[in-house]
Amino acid sequence: MKKFLALLTAMVLCLSLAACGGSSGGSSGGSTPAGGGSQPADSGSSTSGGSGSGAATSVKVGLICIGDENDQGYTYNFIRGKDAATEALAAKGIDVDWSVKWNIGENDSCEEANLELAEEGCQLIINNSFGFEDFMLKVAPDYPDIEFVSCTNQASWGDDLPNTHNAFANIYEGRYLAGVAAGMKMQEMIDNGEITADQAVIGYVGAYSFAEVISGFTSYFLGARSVCPSVTMKVQFVGSWSDATAEGNAADALADMGCVMISQHSDNTTPATTAQTKGVYHTGYNNDMTGVAPEASIIGTRIDWSVYFEYIIEAVANGQEFEQDWCHGMDMGAVVMTDLNEAIAAEGTAEKLAEVEEQIRSGALQVFDTSTFTISGQPLTSALALDTDGDYAPDSEEAVFDGAFHESYFQSAPYFALSVDGIEWLNSAF
Repeated sequence: MKKFLALLTAMVLCLSLAACGGSSGGSSGGSTPAGGGSQPADSGSSTSGGSGSGAATSVKVGLICIGDENDQGYTYNFIRGKDAATEALAAKGIDVDWSVKWNIGENDSCEEANLELAEEGCQLIINNSFGFEDFMLKVAPDYPDIEFVSCTNQASWGDDLPNTHNAFANIYEGRYLAGVAAGMKMQEMIDNGEITADQAVIGYVGAYSFAEVISGFTSYFLGARSVCPSVTMKVQFVGSWSDATAEGNAADALADMGCVMISQHSDNTTPATTAQTKGVYHTGYNNDMTGVAPEASIIGTRIDWSVYFEYIIEAVANGQEFEQDWCHGMDMGAVVMTDLNEAIAAEGTAEKLAEVEEQIRSGALQVFDTSTFTISGQPLTSALALDTDGDYAPDSEEAVFDGAFHESYFQSAPYFALSVDGIEWLNSAF
């Protein structure tokens, strides 16, 4: 019910604000069922109180980070989004006063950080890590006039608190494209006689065996296999979002197992630098890693958080509601690719990526097309038939329809948690 009301509100706002535009953007201190998170929505809101009023509006925003910008990965990407949104909002007459909490653990320190920011007078508090949500939800009920956002999470959209929100992006689209770039490189290596077809093995460093990570490496694998049919993948989970040493060690072990391409869903650059040391290739996440591994890193993908930050801060500035559960991708520029490393990419990669990206944008290509993978040798016809604990089909909705598994359709948080043929999980304890 809460989600329905939020969507109804968003529709009313879109109609009433049809003539008003929004754009993407500080200082630290076939027929388808009615859907949810991934459905198009207006990214902007009216500018009353903003640039149109002749006087700047100020919004105080708290940001709680699991790391800091020195990781050059996950938190650094959030800071890029923060700074770009601040600049875009300033052009609309909205000043953002940021208060940032760095290196906060997924523990009681997160609850304390939310409390401190609330007491500082923040009108909006953004939590940037998956494990922050439970602690945020302990604080939010006591501050009903403050908007609380949990990025990459899932509980807020279904709770009974109107001041809590979830947000994510269709990063699986970008991972699919990164997989295409990786697959083209491996196929080129096969064609040149550098490796045999059965040696086209990807090593993937994953943080946890959560749906978010599984969805990501599966879409990456499917992208690679679309251009290199013999590709297989090995996944090593490290049990942490940000452990530079563990991530590097996992990449090292995967290379020693014969993986010629390394990718990652982890926060640091050590998989990239390790890949270069081991003489194998790499594709990254959250940042362009060609700077630290120019001989290994081909391309990366990241969420452009400025799109969402600009949308919600402008809404707060204008006293407007914003979506309870937000999720977009390449359709709104919320998922982007880093620069292609032309020096090492396979010939024709740029043209192929442009072609595939347009297919994703138009809907002509479904990343989780059920004709492109099997599970234990069988095609996937129903997520509900496999689901026993809500992992694959949130709210008991059938995620498989029109020939594809529709990821992040019913809620923003990923829920593709299936183990497809061709991907070997080396461990699954996390």
